[in-house]
Amino acid sequence: MCGRALLRGFIFLFLLMVLATVSGCQRQPGPQSGLRAIRAAAIAAHTRFLADDALEGRGTTTRGMLLAANYAAAQFEALGLEPGGEAGSYRQQVRFRRVWLEPEGSRLSWLNGGQHRNFRFGDEFVMRGHPLLEASEVTAPLVFAGFGVTAPERNYDDYASVDARGKVVVLLNGAPESFPSAVRAHYSASSTKLANAAAHGAVGILTIWTPSDEQRFPWAQLRRFSSRPSLHWHDREDRLNDVYPSLRGLAVLHPEAAAQLFAGAPSSLEKVFADARAGTLRGFDLPGQVRMRVRSRHESVECANVVAVLRGSDRRLREEYVVFSAHLDHEGIGAPLDGDAIYNGALDNASGSAVLLEIARAFAALEQPPRRSVLFLATTAEEEGLLGADYFAQHPTVPIAQIVANINLDAVPALVATRDFVALGAEHSTLGAVAEAAARELGLALSPDWAPEQAFFVRSDQYPFVRQGVPALFLIPGVQGAADGVDPRERLQHYLTTFYHTPKDDLQQPLDFEAAATVARLNFLIGYRIAQTEERPRWNPGDFFGEKFARTAR
Repeated sequence: MCGRALLRGFIFLFLLMVLATVSGCQRQPGPQSGLRAIRAAAIAAHTRFLADDALEGRGTTTRGMLLAANYAAAQFEALGLEPGGEAGSYRQQVRFRRVWLEPEGSRLSWLNGGQHRNFRFGDEFVMRGHPLLEASEVTAPLVFAGFGVTAPERNYDDYASVDARGKVVVLLNGAPESFPSAVRAHYSASSTKLANAAAHGAVGILTIWTPSDEQRFPWAQLRRFSSRPSLHWHDREDRLNDVYPSLRGLAVLHPEAAAQLFAGAPSSLEKVFADARAGTLRGFDLPGQVRMRVRSRHESVECANVVAVLRGSDRRLREEYVVFSAHLDHEGIGAPLDGDAIYNGALDNASGSAVLLEIARAFAALEQPPRRSVLFLATTAEEEGLLGADYFAQHPTVPIAQIVANINLDAVPALVATRDFVALGAEHSTLGAVAEAAARELGLALSPDWAPEQAFFVRSDQYPFVRQGVPALFLIPGVQGAADGVDPRERLQHYLTTFYHTPKDDLQQPLDFEAAATVARLNFLIGYRIAQTEERPRWNPGDFFGEKFARTAR
């Protein structure tokens, strides 16, 4: 009897162990608790606070931006996230040089034989102040250098047929339409063009505002935008970012004014526009000289990125980081439009910051943190040229080699609900497969970039990470409206030409926070999968960005 009882005891104990094992497998933590935690109402509440008039548009270095940074830091702390900034805080301070243009002392003239043409500031040209010199002048010959692009991997060089040394180069915005979307975006970036012009010996740049530019972003908006001061961050050696001493002046010309520079040239400006569309653009010298006089005023200011960390659960992989980013700043108070001078930036980018905070809450709600750590970065000075993200990417608070991916949130798809999204950057790395799998899990789809001419891939905070060799993703609306008869592209284009970077981007416009919650869940799930997978993301073999930035790629 004792033997039978002992046997029954062993069997009973064995069954308990099996049941415990099965039960443990069934309770294996996953992303579901995080997905359930994401609420449209919470995103709406964050957006309403950040876009309220009381924050005065969250201009970099302003009181409104300080309030936004305090709000983000308080939200991270309330979630129990670790400080990820400097000195045990949630902040990473960034020093800037603010550069004001003094229009009354700045000039742009064209000299051609006995002709002397002074262009009208605002109506015919705009310029920014010089970051190094309070008084800068240059008089030099002109040369047209196409898009100003040198792309050896595509056997393309706008400078091949011209000599730009000691000259002011005249350029078109953008890059060749034949380039793949993200590659075209990279070569369209002003930072890329500045470096290339300086490398070819140019002493100044005149960029022509094309008819296609006008369709995307009217001259009146560019004029308002350029009236603001510019910023450049200081590094620890007191150097300024993306500044080239040889470039003595930069300006943008209205096409009607630019056409005069091509009088008597090998091609008219209209022919140049046609050649750009046909892919037959060629450079050539232009008649006459240009004289630029730039008068500037400088001041030193500071602002902060806000950084928080959810520590990973894997003893080894917790030393690697998935970075979610969104910019807190907008344009502050500016030129009035219909009596309103507050540039609230509700969609751009209170919505993205709100989604960042809600994704942080979703990760904090997980039964168990993912294997890798997750870093949440609310940046400053994005509207000034991606400066906060660029500073962080070059001076990260964790080693750059341990940042495995960046997922950026900017003007999240809250204009209209879509059944699909464009994952900008997906085609360049293994992040593409992760995004595809996450979209399928949520019943969504991914579509190709339908607006490559917008160069979205280089216009937000993912791009500084890419330049440091970190694979990145940035989701924008797709082409399939969730409701019949709705074209998301039309909605986005209407926003860009009517609301974008104006006081109209406020809480009075219709925003769909359920759509914002959908994109929050998709971004969360992508980040969760990256944080859980043993293998870190990698650039695809032979990929343009993987090879272009191999000096910093891991």
